Amino acid sequence: MSTVLIVVIVIVVLALAAAAVAIGRRAAARRRLEKQRLAERAGAHRDEAEARAAKASELSEEEREKRAVAERAAAEADQAAARVERERERARQHGSKADEIEEEL
Repeated sequence: MSTVLIVVIVIVVLALAAAAVAIGRRAAARRRLEKQRLAERAGAHRDEAEARAAKASELSEEEREKRAVAERAAAEADQAAARVERERERARQHGSKADEIEEEL
């Protein structure tokens, strides 16, 4: 082989190697950027999850408070219903007594 041909082959091989290195670096840079984007998206999702978990805890506490108020109101309503029934019974008793007394007249 001639010297010129060997030099050309060496130059082509070096050029291909340089191109391969450049392509590899670009691919690595793209992978780093994609990893960074994915990490940012994951971080945003984590932040959103934390915010929603905090809101859920807040709503849960509010629900507990409202249930407690509702239970107290229901107990008071039951007590009021019992008082109404007692007063109705007493009214019936007094009505009966009044009827008995009127019959004696």
